[in-house]
Amino acid sequence: MSLVKFRKSPLENLLAPDFLDFNTNNLFNDRFWLKKINEPALNIKEKKDEFEIELAAPGYNKKDFEVTIDDGCLNITAKREESKEEKDENYTRKEFSYSSFERSLQLPESVSGEKIKAKYDNGILKFSIAKKEEAKKLKPKVIEIS
Repeated sequence: MSLVKFRKSPLENLLAPDFLDFNTNNLFNDRFWLKKINEPALNIKEKKDEFEIELAAPGYNKKDFEVTIDDGCLNITAKREESKEEKDENYTRKEFSYSSFERSLQLPESVSGEKIKAKYDNGILKFSIAKKEEAKKLKPKVIEIS
């Protein structure tokens, strides 16, 4: 006779837990998991004088974005609504879609919150965030390993 681990969710019985990195008990109730699906990809590059951030958000227009800085945090919100209506003698067809996302990034103390530029082009929202003068002068500290 072999022992079988009891699982509360029927989905857990079908999936091997060795291949899952999330809790299947909350698979459909976990808002974190659902939010990650709609979260756009993000690249952050550190250069000598600035940070460059690229956010992939195809299909949006410039007016769909709202970008704010609050308490050292860069908040990016986008909402898009689209609707189409087709009328004929025998029918009326209406279609609509709605999509949105929100990303927040904690800015390091080495950047100036006043010197941020944003540009949206070909589905990529680009930010250029200037570093403070004192942060530009600092050289990396080498740590000796004993």
